[in-house]
Amino acid sequence: MATQLESPRLSDLSTVRTLPALFAWRVALTPETEAYRQYDDITAQWASFTWHDAGERVARLVTLLSGLGLPRGVRIAILLPNGLHAVCLDQAALALGYVPVPMHALDNPTSIAYILNDSDASLLVAASDTQWQAIAGTGVSLPSLRQVVALTRELPGKAMTGELPVLTMEEWLASATATASTRDPRHVAADDLAALVYTSGTTGKPKGVMLTHENVVSNIKAALQRIAPRESDVFLSFLPLSHTFERTAGYYLPIATGSCVAFARTVKQLSEDLRTVKPTILISVPRIYERVFAGIEASVAKSAVKSWLFDAAQAVGWRRFVRMHGFADGGAMRAIVDACAWPWLNALVARPVQNQFGGRLRLTVSGGAPLSQQIARCFLGLGVPVVQGYGMTETSPVVAVNALQDNDPATVGRPLTGVEVRIGENKELQVRGPNVMRGYWKRDDDTARSFVDGWLRTGDQATIEAGRIRILGRLKEIIVTSTGEKIAPVDLELAILADSSFEQAYAFGDNRQFISCVVVLTNAYWSQLTAKLELDPMDPASLNSRAARETVCMRIRKLTRDFPYYAQPRAVILSLEPWSIENTLLTPTLKLKRNNLAAHFADEIEQVYEN
Repeated sequence: MATQLESPRLSDLSTVRTLPALFAWRVALTPETEAYRQYDDITAQWASFTWHDAGERVARLVTLLSGLGLPRGVRIAILLPNGLHAVCLDQAALALGYVPVPMHALDNPTSIAYILNDSDASLLVAASDTQWQAIAGTGVSLPSLRQVVALTRELPGKAMTGELPVLTMEEWLASATATASTRDPRHVAADDLAALVYTSGTTGKPKGVMLTHENVVSNIKAALQRIAPRESDVFLSFLPLSHTFERTAGYYLPIATGSCVAFARTVKQLSEDLRTVKPTILISVPRIYERVFAGIEASVAKSAVKSWLFDAAQAVGWRRFVRMHGFADGGAMRAIVDACAWPWLNALVARPVQNQFGGRLRLTVSGGAPLSQQIARCFLGLGVPVVQGYGMTETSPVVAVNALQDNDPATVGRPLTGVEVRIGENKELQVRGPNVMRGYWKRDDDTARSFVDGWLRTGDQATIEAGRIRILGRLKEIIVTSTGEKIAPVDLELAILADSSFEQAYAFGDNRQFISCVVVLTNAYWSQLTAKLELDPMDPASLNSRAARETVCMRIRKLTRDFPYYAQPRAVILSLEPWSIENTLLTPTLKLKRNNLAAHFADEIEQVYEN
């Protein structure tokens, strides 16, 4: 397969070694092509910006940052939603040899304050002064912070916390001096830090991952050889730019290829933005596919005919996918029947599903968490080109990814060129390569524990089959019951979430006699269940009803019937309150915060095992 690196226009990319050099190279190469697109709330229209426009904005911010007189290597905290402000500030900081600290705009104030303190950030750029006030209200000491800038002012007057003023972006821009920076991208070295990215902290305090320019640029170049975006491609960016997956694959990679990035408004408006923007490439996490799948299932369940057509389209489509990739052959007669049926099924089922993603997708990469095989087969069968990948913040982040022409959805693909993998003790996947982090910020002991003989310990169990990586589970998340049985909770949770009646699931039972789980029910399913059991859906006590719990537990047992008996949940806790970043039960990358969930449901969990 030809790659973008083989294209004459991109032949000089091999000489690029830093992120500011990459951006400057792109601006010079295609200055008048569309770089970014974002929604303007004032005009209620999508605004377009060229690479030249973006370059001008970055140059102005370079002048602003230079005026602060900060030494090279200082940390610049960016607490902004995805958009041109976040991208240009990141590029300006990188051009001056500063270290961006990207943070999730929806993270809770305590977590943000911790990161600001731990990183010794000198400048914070936030979305609003209200956001800063919430951070300051935590009482966390921030001695290194010299300036706070907010995109908007929501509080009356100028917000002050101690002696620290808060400027709006307009005020900051107006204060710019005429002194231009004497630095340029060539003065940034490949081994300089390009970001301090804090891990999600699923089981403890987040750690700052030190990524160098070489780490990220090498990952970009290797990824280009596998997925090869085009200059004509349009990405829709909705994962937070604090997520390394989005940062590398959805932000820096399009710079290398000259593709356009459209910034989604909010996750709630994602469906509408998909239909409006009509992206050709989507960088996503499994939750998006799970929600679309659940919506389709709920819709077709209302009609026996629609349900039959949906099942038939999935089955025929999957067999076509399998034949295309040479995994199996159902026989010539089956192939003929499928070929005759597909045009009808494609028009009635597959195309409407593809249109939910805008109708133009030629590639969508799923990462950050496992995608259930049922959902992967559904979308691949219906013509949504999903490829799964694997990575972690510590690897910049991509380790492996499938390709469109070499796609095995039961695996996360083959390692990227230049990235080495091996299976260590206890089936742990270990990684070595130019994309592997320098270490953890101010945590030498944690850094040392993360490596063995120069190989990064991923903490994930895996096997390598015919050159492809198959992830088995997370070492630290393995549940060990009091009877000595070992269960991977993620696998159980994925099986439960295949049922559209459940929004979220959390399995537990470490050092207990059996496995249990907490599930967040959809409102539609709860209404049906309470009507059937003659319970009051508005009464919180109904969630603790023995009949309701037993009915749901039986449903879950059917969903997990392929698991060993000891792995099937034998008790369930019901909830209607979704877990979110705001209530501290999800990480900014939408992973379960297992320690927080265990504490949140501590009383209910104890009652389960007492009973």
